[in-house]
Amino acid sequence: MSEQFSDGICEDWSSVMPVTPEVIKICLEVRPMIEKKVGTNFKMYFPVVYCSQVVLGMNYMVKVLVDLCGDGVCVDAKIFRDLPCHGGELTVTKVQYPKPFYDVLEIFS
Repeated sequence: MSEQFSDGICEDWSSVMPVTPEVIKICLEVRPMIEKKVGTNFKMYFPVVYCSQVVLGMNYMVKVLVDLCGDGVCVDAKIFRDLPCHGGELTVTKVQYPKPFYDVLEIFS
């Protein structure tokens, strides 16, 4: 999978993998931003899988389990981490909600 950026950089995304401690930490830091974009406070918030893309910083696409109703309800979030020399700030650029747990994590722009 790949994504074209306006500055002409085109990089591949990693394969989808179970979350790492670093990705869990990132997800916990941006939880308030995700909840604000969705318009609700989640009773549970469990990052499950992710993929990443090196750009002028790092893009993460993460599937987070937020409800156990039915087959499980998730939010898919695209998170950008700026380069450390630019402050390393985290930004939630897009979310898709609700998403079924069994849906494959896909790249969206």
